[in-house]
Amino acid sequence: MKSAEEIMQILEAYDLTGSLRDAAELVGCSHHTVARYVAAREEGRLSPGRAARRPMLIDPFLPKLEEWVERSRGKIRADVAHEKLVALGYTGSERTTRRAVAEVKAAFRAGRRRVFRPWVPEPGMWLQYDFGQGPAIAGAVTHLFCAWLAWCRFRVVLPVLDKTLPTVMAAIDQTLRVFGGVPTYALTDNEKTVTVEHVAGIAVRNPRMLEFVRHYGLTIATCVPADPQSKGGSENAVKIAKADLVPTEANLLAEYASFAELEAACRMFCEQVNARPHRVTRRAPAEMLIEERAHLHPLPLHPFTAAFGVTRTVPTTTPMVAFEGGQYSVPHTLAGQTVWVRAHGEQIVIVHAGEHGPVEVARHARTTPGSPRVDDAHFPPRPAGPLARTPRPGTAAEAQFLALGEGAALWLVEAAAAGCSRMRAKMAEAVELAALHDPATVDRALGQAATAGRFGHGDLAAILAHHATGTSTAARRAGEGNSLAQGTAGWAGLGEPGVH
Repeated sequence: MKSAEEIMQILEAYDLTGSLRDAAELVGCSHHTVARYVAAREEGRLSPGRAARRPMLIDPFLPKLEEWVERSRGKIRADVAHEKLVALGYTGSERTTRRAVAEVKAAFRAGRRRVFRPWVPEPGMWLQYDFGQGPAIAGAVTHLFCAWLAWCRFRVVLPVLDKTLPTVMAAIDQTLRVFGGVPTYALTDNEKTVTVEHVAGIAVRNPRMLEFVRHYGLTIATCVPADPQSKGGSENAVKIAKADLVPTEANLLAEYASFAELEAACRMFCEQVNARPHRVTRRAPAEMLIEERAHLHPLPLHPFTAAFGVTRTVPTTTPMVAFEGGQYSVPHTLAGQTVWVRAHGEQIVIVHAGEHGPVEVARHARTTPGSPRVDDAHFPPRPAGPLARTPRPGTAAEAQFLALGEGAALWLVEAAAAGCSRMRAKMAEAVELAALHDPATVDRALGQAATAGRFGHGDLAAILAHHATGTSTAARRAGEGNSLAQGTAGWAGLGEPGVH
């Protein structure tokens, strides 16, 4: 059969010469061929139907091929079918078998092709989310949480380290706060965090997830198992996010050095895709989100507590909590209370939900077993130690003595360090002297005695007496006029006449 170009050349040659033989000589074919195509043009059938199919060796085996394709639901391989046909006595080539299997599969799919009705979402109705495999960071596997608000096509991509229930809850809460409200429905896969099992084709919901969505006024829904087409929006969001964020040979992205770098890349990706016009709406999703927020339900003031991670009780003696093999400090004022701990990249976040709502109380870098993370601000002030003891009165006499002031406390510490004898009697003597003199003067005298190391009997009274005389303790210098030293006047005339 001639190609379309060859047929046009034949007809052009005939129109030029007006002769079948001359046209055939010009294009290099039989004049009968020229006559056939000229007649077909006159009758309006230049596109003739397919030629009649010739009998083939595989024809007797076509019913068996159709049976195998039906049983395998169109998944049987041509090489497997060829081996089965050879066992049944087929002597044709594998190439013929492949062509026959392809035709039978095409006929099978033609009668079972899925037809989709266009979905027109309503504002404020549907949120879809799914997970995609993220890049490996320092050997650790990550995941991409991809959410999609159906009407405005606004996307949120968050990197997570796992797909546990607290992590999913935290990601949904963060997504809703980015949206600025709560839609009516959330559609996702049938993972264990949402669906625990199926009974007679009906999904049985996870009770903890139901508590979570009830907190936000959100209705959770799941697609048909193994049917990603029923949530194509989130599937497409995952595909685009993986193509732009996961390093591959196609995008030539470098490996991420830390989880923080991946977070920054996800934020930049969301800003880009939400700022450019969508191919369906011809509007930027960020612009349409402003309109859709009017149809969203208000967000609860505080997140659901399980979204903060797993619970830990703070010990009453040592304010340290354990998480994934490591220990992390929390404020000592939370002793005996419950806190929530979760991993966020290379950091461990600890939250406490008090009467004023949840508050982040600690954030540490991830550590390994045996190397606890301790923040000194989480503990009360350390004691001064054995070399810096603070006097604390235990009796009425000790309280009276220490009430004199800082000088008395200094005297007590220094006298004890010097091994002073009869300290209690000397302290009682100081109290008696304070009754006779100004207590501030006695306290100052005690401080001077401690500084000079004078702890003997009568030293304190002598210092007080010295203060009472009013004599200045300033250094005195003898004047030249009152000096008893021999002067130099006798030497002044040495060497003069008559001076010997």
